[in-house]
Amino acid sequence: MSDSQTQMNTNEPGSEATEQAEVSESQQEAVNSNQDNENNSTKEANTSDSKQSKESNQQIESLKSQLEERQNQYARLAADFENYRKRTLKDKEELEVQVKQKAITELLPVVDNFERARAQIKPQGDGELTIHKSYQGVYKLLVDCLKRLGVSPMRPEGEEFDPSIHEAVMREPTDEHPEGTVLEELVRGYYLGDRVLRHAMVKVAAPSEDAQSSEDDQSNSASE
Repeated sequence: MSDSQTQMNTNEPGSEATEQAEVSESQQEAVNSNQDNENNSTKEANTSDSKQSKESNQQIESLKSQLEERQNQYARLAADFENYRKRTLKDKEELEVQVKQKAITELLPVVDNFERARAQIKPQGDGELTIHKSYQGVYKLLVDCLKRLGVSPMRPEGEEFDPSIHEAVMREPTDEHPEGTVLEELVRGYYLGDRVLRHAMVKVAAPSEDAQSSEDDQSNSASE
């Protein structure tokens, strides 16, 4: 009877053993709940970290793309500025050459007159010789000044006629030079650097009359 009574007392709701069992189950549930909460928190933290990492990578890629675009814009801007600088410098140099060319061209007739005077005037007496030397000194000063500016005369005699630098104003029949040879420079031509400042007016060799007649006879014979 006593054993049965003891067993019954153990199973009773209000017994000490039952209360201990209920406390133990409550503690286990609490532990399990805490573990579940910790696991959920860990999962949420991992999910949050993954999301933040993804957003950070997207921001980094976006910043890289923006940086690359800015670098390309800067490179294009630098290239455009360099082209503008070179074009402006070239235009400036071209304008300077044109202004110089126009100014020097206006002085060339003065040089021509000095050269004609030197070729035609023959001083008689000491007084005329003194005057002659005086204006020839001015002529030399002018020529030296033109040289410093980059002006150089052409020397076409004996060369083959070139329409890009010569202007033929006379033809002289001759059998001493090949046809098209420059025989004489009538008006001097000049260069400004590597540019033609003024074309040289020249006399050009033409076939002699005998040679021309012979060519005409040969042409007539061939046609017959």
